[in-house]
Amino acid sequence: MKAFTYQRADSAAHAAATAVKPGAKIIAGGTNLLDLMKLQVETPSALVDINRLPLDKIEETPEGGLRIGALVRNSDLAADPRVRQRYGVLSRALLAGASAQLRNKATTGGNLLQRTRCYYFYDVAKPCNKRNPGSGCAALAGFNRIHAILGTSDHCIATHPSDMAVAMRALDAKVETVNGGGEARVIPIAEFHRLPGKTPEIETSLKSGELITGVTLPPPPPGVQLYRKVRDRASYAFALVSVAAIVDSSRGRISSARLAFGGLAHKPWRVAQAEEKLANTFANASTFNAAANAVLDGARGFGGNDFKLPLTRRTLHAVLAEITRT
Repeated sequence: MKAFTYQRADSAAHAAATAVKPGAKIIAGGTNLLDLMKLQVETPSALVDINRLPLDKIEETPEGGLRIGALVRNSDLAADPRVRQRYGVLSRALLAGASAQLRNKATTGGNLLQRTRCYYFYDVAKPCNKRNPGSGCAALAGFNRIHAILGTSDHCIATHPSDMAVAMRALDAKVETVNGGGEARVIPIAEFHRLPGKTPEIETSLKSGELITGVTLPPPPPGVQLYRKVRDRASYAFALVSVAAIVDSSRGRISSARLAFGGLAHKPWRVAQAEEKLANTFANASTFNAAANAVLDGARGFGGNDFKLPLTRRTLHAVLAEITRT
């Protein structure tokens, strides 16, 4: 690990203003950043600690939703009674991620910003456009079992690893930020994460020196909420395919549906056309298949991850069958 300076921020604006300096990084739980520093994937010259800022509360909003501070720990968010009762898909997604020890440290803001688990991104001896722009993407012709099948480019086929972000995408969350001048901004989560295109190193729409201060959830949508994660082992593994589903149905007829997917793309993946295929229809294999076709429109495997195409279809069928039976 390379030498760095360390300081504690006394306000969110101060943290943002300090982090804009070249080589500076924000640290909260550190569950991802410290690993990357040990491998010298990240080599910050300065760490700005925000753990003492008052950003660790979960509060009701006047509209009937919740505002989650950026420093709320994943374990606290998953266990909050309001989240469990009204946003079950989020609680389940959080509990599906990492280990209890990591959830006790990981924060809401950090979870949104965690970086890909692509093997080649973590190996500094291999080319990776995300880590070293212009060097190439070793995963394209390499071992790509965990990689993306949607929204890819010739520059990157990495996936976003967060379970929490997938649930928040289904819930239409909004990300709140502040910059060094104290100016606040609200970013819909649909616009927060970026696809790789030609610049996979730019992963979010955050501007330089902009700090996440919280996430706002709107009032819970009608329907049954479910999160399903398919992975190589039962725990401590990232999703091959995950589905956050919120479906309002009665007696086999679906009124509305929200579907967000993890493990398939560089960002949480949501397809409006798939949800439209389900709305005002009866729950059956034909309807489910139409939704799956919409989700997989344009999907492409890269050899090692070809299995994700039928796996996505089967997982979606199973989720919809379960959720419409309740």
